[in-house]
Amino acid sequence: MALDPAAQGLLDQMAAAGAPPLNEMSPADARVAAGAFAELGGPGEAMADIVDRTIPGPGGEIPVRIYTPTGGTAPRPCLVYFHGGGWVIGDIPMTDSVCRVLANRSDAVVVSVDYRMAPEHKFPAPLDDCEAAVRWVAANGASIGVDGSRLAVGGDSAGGNLSAALTMRLLETSGPKLAFQLLVYPVTDHSYDTASYTANGANYLLTKDMMRWFWDHYLTSPADSANPHVSPLRAKSLAGLPPALVFTAEFDPLRDEGEAYAAALKAAGVPVTQRRFDGQIHGFFTMLAVFPAATEAAELAGAALKTAFAK
Repeated sequence: MALDPAAQGLLDQMAAAGAPPLNEMSPADARVAAGAFAELGGPGEAMADIVDRTIPGPGGEIPVRIYTPTGGTAPRPCLVYFHGGGWVIGDIPMTDSVCRVLANRSDAVVVSVDYRMAPEHKFPAPLDDCEAAVRWVAANGASIGVDGSRLAVGGDSAGGNLSAALTMRLLETSGPKLAFQLLVYPVTDHSYDTASYTANGANYLLTKDMMRWFWDHYLTSPADSANPHVSPLRAKSLAGLPPALVFTAEFDPLRDEGEAYAAALKAAGVPVTQRRFDGQIHGFFTMLAVFPAATEAAELAGAALKTAFAK
């Protein structure tokens, strides 16, 4: 299909602004530049309650934002959400609007996690924080109106990578049982040799050069690439992982690895729903004020979460 007009408009505006790509900035400057994307989420839906607080983590206190949906009664199920940004950029405000939709449509509390980021905190520090957050919710859910036995994880891009990796780690360590995983254009392999990297590796917001920059900041050594907690697609077995919803975008270099991971989950006997959003670029999911498809995707995800929690 053709590029979505909203995507083309955004790309045209960015080109006219003339800002350098993120991979030509320092991580600190890239975080400031990326912060502007939070406004593209729009004002967000009303919530019954939103609380910013910290929870204990392996490297110190972890900031989280807790979204309680309108209607319903406690204790509710909970989605623990991890933002994208290549493990280097991104924060809670970038996913604020979409977390509100996910909470309201799923009738679940959403706990958005501001995990430590690279290059100051390389792999596995971000994953360690995500694990700590899920374990904290499982053990302390009652304090925030959550049923700690009904949990899901989810995230976009690098957050999808962390979600996929975390499901493996929790299964391997007999951690809290998860009902669902929401993977939005997830990073699943440290590789650049797919057809979607060739076709979409430039000119569509996320580029191959940016991904190299993100990966170089995240990994301690090249040997990390083979670790399935870094490259979930390289896991020897995906059997026993929680049901998954995988979203990909047509004009995204990560499209093929996300779809390959969905296929691998299905082959391992994991219930999977996979949806490619034609005409879309990487990043669309959190930009509800720009992309009508973002609202559609968030509502589909919320409905899938509600169904999974009901089971």
